[in-house]
Amino acid sequence: MARRCIITGKGVLVGHHVSHANNKTKRRFLPNLQVTSVLSDTLGSVRLRLSARAIRTIEHKGGLDAFLMAQAPARLTPEAAQLRRRLVRARTRKGAAPTG
Repeated sequence: MARRCIITGKGVLVGHHVSHANNKTKRRFLPNLQVTSVLSDTLGSVRLRLSARAIRTIEHKGGLDAFLMAQAPARLTPEAAQLRRRLVRARTRKGAAPTG
């Protein structure tokens, strides 16, 4: 499983440990990923691997449905775009008009 956030696309960065003597050795900066169940009004509970920043952003935007529908599909990661398509299909099946 890749260490990458589904919503933001944030992944592993590389850099150096720098000692007091200015010796440099490779290191990896890992994103703060959490496996969370996000509640969607249309799809129900969806388990996603999100960064802490993505969880805060989704909460700020008013939930998973509002966040995904407010974003243009071209700006989303492929996994998030697929989730958005699932959301639109489920909304049309329920009879609600898709917004966005």
